[in-house]
Amino acid sequence: MKPIHKSAKLANVLYDVRGPIVDAAKQMEDEGQKIIKLNIGNLAPFGFQPPEEIVQDMIRNLPDSAGYSDSKGIFSARKAVMHYTQEQGIEGVTIDDIYLGNGASDLIGMAANALLSEGDEMLVPAPDYPLWTAVASLSGGKPVHYLCDEANGWMPNLDDIRAKVTSRTKAIVVINPNNPTGALYSNELLLGIIEIAREHNLVIMADEVYDKVLYDGVKHTALASLATDVLTLTFNSLSKAYRSCGFRAGWMVISGDKESARDYIEGINMLANIKLGSNVPGQYAIQTALGGYQSIHDLVKEGGRLRRQRDLAYELISAIPGVSCVKPQAALYMFPRLDPKMYPIQDDRQFFMEVLRATRVMLVQGSGFNYPDNQHFRIVFLPHEDDLREAIGRLAKFLEQYRARHAKSASVVQIAAKKEAARA
Repeated sequence: MKPIHKSAKLANVLYDVRGPIVDAAKQMEDEGQKIIKLNIGNLAPFGFQPPEEIVQDMIRNLPDSAGYSDSKGIFSARKAVMHYTQEQGIEGVTIDDIYLGNGASDLIGMAANALLSEGDEMLVPAPDYPLWTAVASLSGGKPVHYLCDEANGWMPNLDDIRAKVTSRTKAIVVINPNNPTGALYSNELLLGIIEIAREHNLVIMADEVYDKVLYDGVKHTALASLATDVLTLTFNSLSKAYRSCGFRAGWMVISGDKESARDYIEGINMLANIKLGSNVPGQYAIQTALGGYQSIHDLVKEGGRLRRQRDLAYELISAIPGVSCVKPQAALYMFPRLDPKMYPIQDDRQFFMEVLRATRVMLVQGSGFNYPDNQHFRIVFLPHEDDLREAIGRLAKFLEQYRARHAKSASVVQIAAKKEAARA
């Protein structure tokens, strides 16, 4: 029979956070092996529970959740989001500018589909959260990656962004706080990005899902609060700060120059109507979450569980010879680098597949975040401290053995070269 092929739009789509290495890990688990998972920011399996008042509010409202909501979401939740934007200093947001979705991911796809025509370009950071590259491609557009500078704390390179703007560029994606690096951007940098968007009439898509997962007393600034004349779409959710990944409750806020974007907003409304609405029980959690006690602060403050685990993971990974890491200021991740002189890796996916099989520790390679080398990987520091010690200890032992093998191979090559030179 004639084979049935996948869509060509999937050519630039990858999601190795749940890719081949995860498939291999599942097979190993089916065989009875215990895997330590440092690959995905799913909080519940590590004992991070949502606030009890959120759960209770969802339970109380279940009898009223069987029908479709308004296509943009229930009024009470959207009003709570509107108040939150006011607290952030974002001006001019009304109830009509707020859309609820099945997590931020759902709304990111909707926003990209409404904006991009065939061949249009969207600027996406490298490294990125790979959903952004995927939605650009699936929308018929082209993801163009701008570099974030590891030597400068993983800050976006403004010159590189400017150099990559073309006549087909429609939007720029800003992930702040950043996944996978844990970087937090300064107001000065955000204003620089806004200026580029202003100059080239670009839509800014601000992914701010980790805006409350902050360490060491740093402060997050909502990008949309810094400009009223540039169209900005801000994405957020309950998944991380409220440990509610499975509730699939997210929101999108449109702010800035909405007048010139009326046609685009009409397109967003069309897609929202087609979708009919998002998960209603999850929507009922939003008002309670945003208005209630912010228990995330207890987790990230000095002595809090997330803060302790971040510090421990950073300390352990930085102690491995040939491994360097920018200490994350936010989020749940860090993005270490392997020195290529000590770890000459040709295929990072294959390398971390080998790590999994040898150590039973699951990590995601840097190319899974669209970063153009084979020397990086992402660590999720959600496991308890004992598990982090065990996992990073296993990785350290594997890397020690790898260095020894490489040094031996290099010595053999050098001896062979000397012999060949002597014969000549």
